[in-house]
Amino acid sequence: MAPSSENPSRPGTAAAGTEPDPRRWKALAVCLVAGFMTLLDISIVNVALPSIREGLHAGVAELQWVVSGYALAFGLLLIPSGRMGDARGRRAVLMTGLVCFTLASAACGAAQSSSWLVVARVAQGLAGGLISPQISALIQQMFSGAERGRAFGMFGTVVGISTAVGPVLGGLIIHAAGAHEGWRWVFYVNLPLGAVCLVLARRLIPDTPTAGRLTVRRLDPVGVLLLGLGVVLLLLPFVQNQQWHSDAKWLLVVAAAALIAAFAGWEHRWSNRGGDPVLHLSLFRVRSFSAGSVLILLYFAGFTSIFFITTLFLQSGLHYSALAAGLSITPFALGSGVAASIGGRLVARFGRSLVVVGLTVVAVGLGGTALAVHMVPDGGAGLAMAPPLLVAGLGSGLVIAPNQTLTLSQVPVADAGSAGGTLQTGQRVGSAIGIAAVGAAFFGELRRAGWAAAYDRGLLMSVVFVVAALLIGLADTTAHRRERRRELPVGGGRSSLDDRR
Repeated sequence: MAPSSENPSRPGTAAAGTEPDPRRWKALAVCLVAGFMTLLDISIVNVALPSIREGLHAGVAELQWVVSGYALAFGLLLIPSGRMGDARGRRAVLMTGLVCFTLASAACGAAQSSSWLVVARVAQGLAGGLISPQISALIQQMFSGAERGRAFGMFGTVVGISTAVGPVLGGLIIHAAGAHEGWRWVFYVNLPLGAVCLVLARRLIPDTPTAGRLTVRRLDPVGVLLLGLGVVLLLLPFVQNQQWHSDAKWLLVVAAAALIAAFAGWEHRWSNRGGDPVLHLSLFRVRSFSAGSVLILLYFAGFTSIFFITTLFLQSGLHYSALAAGLSITPFALGSGVAASIGGRLVARFGRSLVVVGLTVVAVGLGGTALAVHMVPDGGAGLAMAPPLLVAGLGSGLVIAPNQTLTLSQVPVADAGSAGGTLQTGQRVGSAIGIAAVGAAFFGELRRAGWAAAYDRGLLMSVVFVVAALLIGLADTTAHRRERRRELPVGGGRSSLDDRR
């Protein structure tokens, strides 16, 4: 598939040789705040669970669904809502998501029972799934060339910071508002942000040039249903791994594989009939897209599980407060934020090699974190792990944003929403798999050898996922260099991103 070319006559696009939209950076800021809200709510709730348990007298199962209900609903809508944005208009879908997310956040904060909170969290996750794919699609639409790399670098900063800063912000809010009612303000903080984003989105975000009237042929309801059921059945046994002890839960993965295979067959037939599929499967024939999608799935399996086991180790093992545990993870967030901005600027120059360097640095940083816990046991571990977590964060910033830029570099703008949704679905699936696998290793070692050994085992499993992502990056880089050597005598000119990928 050839790299996309934007139509200079369409507003909001950034085609070469045309004047880009002067509002594009302001529009990007609105998108980033919206993305920050949705991603923050994945991690911020973890430190609020003790407060929710005290305030609503919630049981373990309800608390688990407060977390997993959001994750499941979020993952369910990513690809269909990305396609809906491509077809109906990204601004319209983003604004709809903002309205729903803000109202659902208010419902979460006002919950009078654990069941109420779980239902509101599912609604909040669905709204987040509407918002998130529009952001990467709008970046594809509004920016091109080096500017696109910078924009994705800023988005990568938001992804890294929102994931890592959640425990800190949640701890601060609960500390200020009190353990009994503080959890409500974890949700209420979204209300002013959502309202401001909604007003600014209407004014600043451009319309989608390819948008039109929604029809059955454009929406593909059968494909949406098959994909949605497949994603839910795939995620469910992983997010409920600690609650469902029977091995029968893994049969759902088999059922998910069958549904996804049926989805692929349906998409092929639907496309042949002249319909517009939810996901153009031809995208996976583009190596930059397929390699980047697998790489980020594996990386998120290692990346998000770090915060899961670190928070458990510090709060439950070393009896840190929610705030102190969150502050201990802050160096990762700071490193990720700084490096993501730099990575966005360097990706056009170094391509996938930059991602490979980042993955190597993450693995080294996580190894250093395990060593620090051994050298400084007990209460000083939180301070000792700060420098290696900073190193790991710096590496992470060179992975997420550059990989997203490279993975979507050859995707046509008309398919940017569904492609971005696919990439983010991979992130959610990777997160669920990583937390299940790392959690199993962590809890298995905890019962046998204690907290410090369990943390070491969990970090080792996280490193395994990061190294697997590194191998994918190395394979893609090697294959691309071989292609370049074969094509060199021909002497065809190529764009910097494609040339460096």
